[in-house]
Parts: sequence; structure tokens; C-alpha cells
Amino acid sequence: MNKPSRRPKVVIVGAGFAGIAATRELKRKNVDVTLIDANAFTTFQPLLYQVATGGLNPGDVTYSLRALAAGAGARFRLGKMVGLDRVNKQVVLDDGTRVDYDFLMLSQGLGANFFGIPGAQEYAMALYTRSEAISLRDVILHGLERKAAGKVPRNKQLSMVVVGGGPTGVEMAGTLAELRNSGIPEMYPELTISDVQVALVEMTDHLLGPFDDSLRRYTRRQLELRGVRVLTNTAIAEVFADHVVFKNGETEPADLVVWAGGVAGHQEVGDWGLPQGAGGRIKVTRDLRVEGEDSIFAAGDAATISEKPVPGLAQPALQMGAHVANEIVRALKGEPAEDFEYNDLGTMATIGRSSAVAELPNKIKLTGLPAWMMWVLVHLYQLLGGRNRIQAMINLGVRYLAWPRHAITIVGDQAVPPAVQFRRDKEALEEKLAQAEREAEEAERAQG
Repeated sequence: MNKPSRRPKVVIVGAGFAGIAATRELKRKNVDVTLIDANAFTTFQPLLYQVATGGLNPGDVTYSLRALAAGAGARFRLGKMVGLDRVNKQVVLDDGTRVDYDFLMLSQGLGANFFGIPGAQEYAMALYTRSEAISLRDVILHGLERKAAGKVPRNKQLSMVVVGGGPTGVEMAGTLAELRNSGIPEMYPELTISDVQVALVEMTDHLLGPFDDSLRRYTRRQLELRGVRVLTNTAIAEVFADHVVFKNGETEPADLVVWAGGVAGHQEVGDWGLPQGAGGRIKVTRDLRVEGEDSIFAAGDAATISEKPVPGLAQPALQMGAHVANEIVRALKGEPAEDFEYNDLGTMATIGRSSAVAELPNKIKLTGLPAWMMWVLVHLYQLLGGRNRIQAMINLGVRYLAWPRHAITIVGDQAVPPAVQFRRDKEALEEKLAQAEREAEEAERAQG
């Protein structure tokens, strides 16, 4: 009696938009799928800024990967990929485990790119993961409480600088400004609007690079109407604990620096022996195979198509993940490969309550309330799980329908911004040195 043939093993590394799309597309495709991620959950990154500003709970934008894998007929493996054995077709995890594959898709995403700017990694706070959003929320809200309690000098503003004029930076700056304009008068009678300053710094001459120029101008006007100090053509030279220095020599006070200024591939990817392009992204051909490889694919932010790059957004990642899944099925059937063709369904960004921009196919452009309503509906729809959609709808509904009394609906733990921690560490060091000097003087007197 012949033994049944082994089903091909497909390993997907990274449970972002591309990884999830591929996992779902391979359901019932007669392959064994293993989804690997360093976290037990997937994060809906477009709404992290809502977590960071107290509008959503972290659980509203995360979803269990065990549940997702079970629903797709796949297996989930918790672990971080640290190595690649292409000869034996194995993925090496951080605990030493080796996972066999016949086909491999790399969709591990990207992290913050600080471009080697001195002080940026030490003092700026990024917004690309759930834990980063939670930390940022706690620092922002505790900063307001410290200011209200008089722990910040009365004549000193609480200064927040957002670096990067893409969608994340615009959304973060706009929401912070609205919290200041509406939330402070309603919830912080000890403060005035002028006690908090929000600045948005962008090194190019415009915000929202992928958008039409008319939408960029609208975005800037809306931010400035909300009191955001928009600084374009301004590059960061160095970040300190309580201020930033621009390349033109000017400085800007900064109790908090939010870094949305760019992304790059994770450092360990460089050790995998795969070709890399700009920002450490893995170079792939038009069919999304890694250059020079037959059974290794890359998709989403982690990949760059050398001949025809696509935007680093959710829609391209979803389409790339589905394409890789179909390419694997075609390869198993002995069918020729097909090139990936991105179907542009439009791009959106929100600026604040009732204000957003949307650029749709056929040159359709929307601004204001219609664009904002579309943005809300699309993002609620894209959340994984009915519970998440309902809970996010409730929290966002409370936030915006009961505005401004419920502008901040979610609170967290006490935390301090880098500037405060720096001062505390400095004072502790100075006290330690002073104590050592006192002890030395007492020892000298005792000997005398």
C-alpha cells in the first residue's frame, strides 16, 4: 500500500497585512501553512494613533493569531526569525528551533528608521507597534496631568514635536492639536490652550507625499487651523532630551518627540543572505519571488519590486500577500508565474474630527466630512473580528459623538517623557557625585 504523499509546507513569516492575506488565501489549498510571528497577535497599524491618544483600547486594534490561524486551517508558531538556511530550506527562530519549508513568504514588516540622527533613537518615541502606542499614550496623558498638577513650571509650555509628514505624522499631529483645543478647556480647568504646543516637522516641501497637491494644501490648512505649527523643508539634525536641533541651526523645545519620519528593514534581515534595496527592503521580481530564488517570496513593507515599486500601504500589502499565495498554488500545479499588478483602490488620511482627505480611482478627490466618514467606515471594516469592530465603533462613537467631554476615553499608567526621565537621571547622578564628595571630605577630616 502506498503511503500518502506529504503535503507541501508553506511558511509565512510576519502576520501583517500581507501575511494574513496569504494565510487566508491558502485555506483549503492542499498545503500545510505555518504562520510565524514574534507576537501572539496581529496589530492594525493604521489605528495605532488612536490608541496613542486615548481613543481606542489596545485590544481594539489587535487580534489573536491563534484564532486567525485556526480559522484559516493553518498553524501558528510564536517566534522571531533570526536566520535562514536556504540549503536545507529551514527558517531559524530565536529559540534555536528550525522550521522546514517548501515555500517561504517573508512579510515581517519594517521598523522605525532614525537615519542615524544623533539622539533620535534614545529620546524619540516611535509609533509602529502596540507597545509603542501604549507607551506614547501614557507619556502624553501623564504629561498633561503633571502640567495640571503644577509639576511643570507655569511659564513653560508642554511641547510635542511630531517628526514626519506622512499619514501617521499628520494623523498624530492633528489629533494632538484637537485634544489640546477641545479637551483642555473641557477636562483640564487648570490649563489653557497656550500651555500645550504641537509642531509637525517634515523635511520635504509638502505633507502627504503620495497625494495630489490640492489635498496636500488642504491638509496643511486644516492642521494650521487647529494650531499645529507646520515646519516643511525642515530636517532634524539632532534630538536631545528636551529639544530638537534642525539642520539650519534653529532649535525647537520638545518635551516629547513622536517619530513618524520613516521606516527601514529590521537589522537581522541583512544576515539572511538575500538582496536588499532601499531601507533594507528585500528585493523581489515582478512575480514577488526574491531575486535569485525560486521558492522564497517577500511581500508587504518588507519587499520592494525593483522594476516597479508600489506604495508601502495596507492595500498593496493585502494584494501582494494574496498574489504570493496564488503563485505558490500555480507553482505546485506546474503553471507559469504571473506578474503582480497593483490595483490602486485609493488612498486616505485623516487630519482630525470631521476632516480627512481621500484620493480615489478616476481622479476622484474628497475632503472634509465625506472623506472622514469614508475613512472611519473603511478602517472599521478592515479590523479583524466582529468584536473588534463593535468595540472600536463604540469607543470612536463615544469619543467623537460626545466630543469634547469624552475626547480622551481610554487612560493608562503613569509614565514620564524622555525629557523628565533625563532630568531625573541627571539629578540622581549629581546627587550621587555630591554624596561621594561629602563622604570623601568626612573621611579626610576623620584622618586629620
